[in-house]
Amino acid sequence: MDINYLQERYVSPYTNFGFKRLFGNETNKDLLISFLNALLYKEQHVVDITYLRNDWKYMFDVYCENDKGEKFIVEMQKAEQQFFKDRSVFYSTFPIREQALRGEWDYKLKAVYTIGILNFVFDENREDENYYHHEIKLMDINKKEVFYDKLTFIYLEMPKFTKTETELETLFDKWMYVLKNLPRLMERPVALQERIFERVFRVAEIAKFNKNELVEYEESLKVFRDLNNVINTAEQKGETRGEARGRAEGRAEGERKKALDIARNLKSSGLPVEDIAKFTGLTLNEISNL
Repeated sequence: MDINYLQERYVSPYTNFGFKRLFGNETNKDLLISFLNALLYKEQHVVDITYLRNDWKYMFDVYCENDKGEKFIVEMQKAEQQFFKDRSVFYSTFPIREQALRGEWDYKLKAVYTIGILNFVFDENREDENYYHHEIKLMDINKKEVFYDKLTFIYLEMPKFTKTETELETLFDKWMYVLKNLPRLMERPVALQERIFERVFRVAEIAKFNKNELVEYEESLKVFRDLNNVINTAEQKGETRGEARGRAEGRAEGERKKALDIARNLKSSGLPVEDIAKFTGLTLNEISNL
């Protein structure tokens, strides 16, 4: 494959492949640790993480725990969904329920963090351009105090982050800048001189991908671009943003289910995984896990 076809020098974190290459890879877990510490610096310092089993029932991009046993769900949400908040709360129940012990148990739980990096903005906050970092806990609404501090939802509305390189101050600012702009950059900005960002740009460089990685990334990038194209086209035709995204999500989900069904049949017939990937557009990992 000619990598010039992809045009960008660095991988897009908004693709499934790109996000998991940066944050879902045991070899690169120092990147995720740095991001979490930049995000949660007021609450704790993450020393180490362990990636946890991510079965079909866990539709998370990244699922891990720190050295204290606290759980982290980290997701890149590429398009708005009608019941996104419901979905987010629902997924948070899995790492809560799996902490239950057999026999005698006093119900003591480890903290759970659900982190959503959103490529959209919440409708109710659309006019507040500077409010893009949401942190939600269970609260006593009368006392205006946190009632339960072991369940935290953090949402980052990426379209609202507009800081330029010269405006970056904190490590969190710099991570937000990288996630927002990585595929547009041709070299590491002067403002990102920390060693961790040297690692980020080295890991994200497309020219260093092997042949299988290039194929997986191209397919992942195609899905992301197709989703955006469907949304943009529908909006130009006068559909509301929610209708457009809903239709795009439905179409993407339908096509994915169809591809998975075809892949299962081809796999059961003995066709090589590489050929199934070319035919269905699924990644090698997705097919291997069927």
